[in-house]
Amino acid sequence: MKKFFIFLILSLPALLSWADSSASDSVADVQRPVTAMFTAEAGYGRVLDSYLTPITYTGWHTGLGFEHNQACGFNPEQWQRQLSLGVVYDNVDNSVGNNTMHHLRGTARWALMRRWGCVFTPNLTLMGGGMTWLQGGMIYNAANSNNPVSVKGHWTLGLQGIAQYEFKMGRIPVYLRYQAALPVAGVWFSPEYDESFYEIYLGNHRNLMQVGWWGNRFDLDHQLTADFRLGGTILRIGYHGTFERSWANHLNTHITTHAIVIGIGGEFLSLKR
Repeated sequence: MKKFFIFLILSLPALLSWADSSASDSVADVQRPVTAMFTAEAGYGRVLDSYLTPITYTGWHTGLGFEHNQACGFNPEQWQRQLSLGVVYDNVDNSVGNNTMHHLRGTARWALMRRWGCVFTPNLTLMGGGMTWLQGGMIYNAANSNNPVSVKGHWTLGLQGIAQYEFKMGRIPVYLRYQAALPVAGVWFSPEYDESFYEIYLGNHRNLMQVGWWGNRFDLDHQLTADFRLGGTILRIGYHGTFERSWANHLNTHITTHAIVIGIGGEFLSLKR
């Protein structure tokens, strides 16, 4: 039985590839271009982490991102997948300006969404479905001698939706889009109040992993952007905001960002030989 499960796991990628290629062959007439977008953002950051300090720090926020969109091979007319990758950095100061904290985090999110076209009007498209989201990073406070670093790790399952409206500005096609990702449940790392990482290293692992839901954690990632189709190039401008609240083990974390986004990308079509 053990050998059977090992064989099944090893064969799973090949089976999924065969299923996707079979589905693609059945809809061979449907093109599935890839839309790729690279973005940079800058704006305002607000960070409170009571493991390091009870004081809220504010300052500037920056980030880089990558987004990959493509229709699914099994049903390209109605289903779309999206991969989003990013890294963000916040440089924030306390209210009197005599200390700085540094927040660095990487994110990866994958979503599978159902598509509804021509909703109320031929120019409006709606998409919605499930997503999985992984985040990891740290907050550093040099003023702390005992616990200068707060480690962040979070994996969640949730919902993602997109509303997109198409119009023309002169001869330029414009896609106005609002996108929101809302985690529902997951797990995240949180030490005990005043517990040092040296104690964790010595073996105190009690209550380190928390089960997250809206009763003890709430996150939201949303953006409002406009994509200008300039021939084969896509120019994106807009707003990106994040909202994170968590409370566990007598510790609170509040992180909020508001940023202006600028991006450049395009559409690419993979052709069979």
